[in-house]
Amino acid sequence: MSEQITPEAATDAVNNNGQVAETNGDDVEESVAVVDFTPEPRSLDNPSLYINRELSLLAFQRRVLEEALDERNPLLERFKFLAILGSNLDEFFMVRVAGLMRQVEAGNFSAGIDGLTPAVQLGAIKEEISNIYDEAHRCLSQQLLPGLQNADIKIQVWSELSGEQQQILQRHFLKNIFPVLTPLGFDPGHPFPHISNLSLNLAVLLRENSGKERFARIKVPDSLAQLVRVDQPEAGPIKRSVPGQQQSFIWLDDLITANLDALFPGMEILESHPFHVTRDAEVAIQEWEAEDLLEETEEGIKQRRFGDVMRLLINEAMPDRIVELLVSNLEIDNDFVYRVDGRCPLALLMQVYGIDRADLKYPPFLPGMPDGLNTDSAEQDIFATIRHNDVLLHHPYDSFQPVVNFLQQAAKDPQVLAIKMTLYRVGQNSPVVEALLEAMENGKQVAVLVELKARFDERSNIEWARALEARGVHVVYGLVGLKIHSKVALVVRREGDSIRRYVHLGTGNYNAVTAHFYTDLGLLTCNEEIGSDVTDLFNYLTGYSAKKDYRRLLVAPINLRERIEALIQREIEHQRNGQQGQLIFKLNALVDDRIIRLLYEASRAGVQIDLLVRGICCLRPGIPGVSENIRVVSIVGRFLEHSRIFFFKNAGQEEIYLGSPDLMQRNLNRRVEIAFPVRDERLSRYLRDEVLSTYLYDNVKARVMQPDGTYERKVCGPEDALCVNSQLSFLGRKPDRS
Repeated sequence: MSEQITPEAATDAVNNNGQVAETNGDDVEESVAVVDFTPEPRSLDNPSLYINRELSLLAFQRRVLEEALDERNPLLERFKFLAILGSNLDEFFMVRVAGLMRQVEAGNFSAGIDGLTPAVQLGAIKEEISNIYDEAHRCLSQQLLPGLQNADIKIQVWSELSGEQQQILQRHFLKNIFPVLTPLGFDPGHPFPHISNLSLNLAVLLRENSGKERFARIKVPDSLAQLVRVDQPEAGPIKRSVPGQQQSFIWLDDLITANLDALFPGMEILESHPFHVTRDAEVAIQEWEAEDLLEETEEGIKQRRFGDVMRLLINEAMPDRIVELLVSNLEIDNDFVYRVDGRCPLALLMQVYGIDRADLKYPPFLPGMPDGLNTDSAEQDIFATIRHNDVLLHHPYDSFQPVVNFLQQAAKDPQVLAIKMTLYRVGQNSPVVEALLEAMENGKQVAVLVELKARFDERSNIEWARALEARGVHVVYGLVGLKIHSKVALVVRREGDSIRRYVHLGTGNYNAVTAHFYTDLGLLTCNEEIGSDVTDLFNYLTGYSAKKDYRRLLVAPINLRERIEALIQREIEHQRNGQQGQLIFKLNALVDDRIIRLLYEASRAGVQIDLLVRGICCLRPGIPGVSENIRVVSIVGRFLEHSRIFFFKNAGQEEIYLGSPDLMQRNLNRRVEIAFPVRDERLSRYLRDEVLSTYLYDNVKARVMQPDGTYERKVCGPEDALCVNSQLSFLGRKPDRS
């Protein structure tokens, strides 16, 4: 791999009075050019106005870490946040770091709009992630594990167990674990074993009777429970328990380590150390050359196992000689080695969250139902309900069941002629897919666009695509060069002598599981113009339509960017004409530089802008002369904020759009996305006065971005009339959509 800039140099580069050193690729330490980061309000091209995308994403990971540190959260939920942090960082290396590495290896030394080259970004990433790991493991060792013990739950090491406990676990090991393990040696007769992506492994050093030392690798099986009960090891960690009842566990890799002599009889076990490998997992699909996109995607998934190593995660105790052996044979640079003082990988802490202690988790909740709907599809004509009024669903506070009912009724209704929908991430055992299969059996025309390139859900989507095709469903795999990210379902129904189209449009996936912990919005409507637009959209997706003039929908890559930019520009014109312009956007990410420039122009004109951006935000708020009228807020809490809302004041004639896109180049230019208007005044009022207002008044889970890109958490103090946790507020009240 190519030589990288050192973490120290990168830190200096991004912190030394805002000056960034360019690199020439031959000597990454040598400064050959300097970008002046002094603000120049008249120039919107100045790098000082833009935050690096990757560092902004890591700032979001810090906000996730804050939730693990927050003692107000239930104990096992804090373990869950650490596990989510670990999983997020796994994906960060597999995708984002891998992408930067490919740029460096291709000789790309140009700086982005933020002034940082790929090499400088890698160095800054190393420094920041090292700090995140340090804080995360301090949280685990100093707060969470002691808290677990105080709650009568112990995670023990082998030496802490009694002789009787060790005997119980040894019997369990020999019966249920030993047969699964495959030790792989490394010597002139045995090549260095392949280390699969995201695997947890043991590096074992042995000595033969002759005195010669040997190295072996053991993969810790991910097919087995990683947390083993000490008293009843075959019961699993989720066996029901109650407060006051002592529970003891041991990690599977610790149990294997304690019984290595069974794997290497006659050998002296010198030492054993866990390590974790993360590889480049971006699937490269040559769509133009692929005769069968399904087969090409499958082949890409297989190749993930063999991508370049992007990170080697090891324990602090691993000696240098073993580190050098791993580094040499994995063919990585030392900059990609991360030492941690504690459990690795963090994602395994989800096993701790699985312990059945309801008193240490968020209290369960039962999703509600909007007025006019109930959960029993057999007792309600959902089509009549939609004809009476548009229905807005706010998940997870509203149940996802009405969406399932909508499709199930369509599958059974003899008046329904056709169902068409897009599937991006549907998960396992999907009631949505089952409804489509039932519709096919009942003689409906069913067409489904399955996005095979939904990252890390490709295998699940391939399985569903094949199941649908096997039953006669028309399955389309997407468009060349575009990823289908829109969330839309169309039901065509005969009513008397005419045809009526019923539509579900959403901000989230058709996944009944994630709908319970992602915040999303969905609209059920039979609006004629929206129905016509959706029909045109499916003709575009499945055929060769080149239609550009959609009536109500904003569709990427056709007119979404153009319309969003025009709507922002309209607010600027209203402001200049003496009418207060206002924008409120709720997003997952804001990256697109053209949109950011336009928002800066709007701020300069005096338009008031509130941006609720959960994750990446490359815009800097609060810069005099540029963005002093922009506020950026990120909310991280129990649920993953996933809904997208676009509010335009429009001189009192307010317009609100919901949809699937974030304001990123990929969403606007390289994906099929939909933003749809909410035309019903009562629903618009609910979105404005209850949803957006509640988020903007949050002073418990909200973090406010500062001009330097850091975030300050709002703290509800004595001076506040009310402490507002937006997510808890939505859980605790019945919405008024009348």
